[in-house]
Amino acid sequence: MAELNTAPKGDGKKVRSKKQNPSVDLTAMVDLAFLLITFFILTTTLSKPQSMDLAMPDKDERDKEPQTETPAWRTLTVVLGEDDKIAYYVGSLENPQEGGEPKLTSYGKNGIRQVVLDKSKEIKARVTNPEKESLVILIKPSDKSNYKNFVDILDEMAITQEKRYAVMDMTDEDVQMLIEKGAYSE
Repeated sequence: MAELNTAPKGDGKKVRSKKQNPSVDLTAMVDLAFLLITFFILTTTLSKPQSMDLAMPDKDERDKEPQTETPAWRTLTVVLGEDDKIAYYVGSLENPQEGGEPKLTSYGKNGIRQVVLDKSKEIKARVTNPEKESLVILIKPSDKSNYKNFVDILDEMAITQEKRYAVMDMTDEDVQMLIEKGAYSE
């Protein structure tokens, strides 16, 4: 509370009061701030980490089934280059199948996704048992491709619902092909 000091009326002397710096007690405000911070921290939902399901073959089933070689016309090789460039070819580089020479494309709806969907549709129309004789995609990331490119191509596999794909190491022929296409620098 404020006090007012006054001198007795008969002296004639003026009494000066001490001048004090005004101050505000912030204890209540700090308490309120901590209560609000605690409330918002406890009521906020934290973001959950996103993960992608990766289907791995069962070791027991893999040993039971006889290993058969996939025909070259049913394999699509996707090679990840640098600067978000991607090359693909059907069959092998030495003997390209119906797809012709290796081609460059991009990620997304009009790029590699359309290539995978078209090739898958073509194979399903050509084979007698589409469940067992489906497209096999070989993914070969280069040492100059980045993690985002690898996640993007796995997303494309999930979007197109392709079940048979494998991640493989690049060969020297793949590197040479990327250099020729301008998707890889030495």
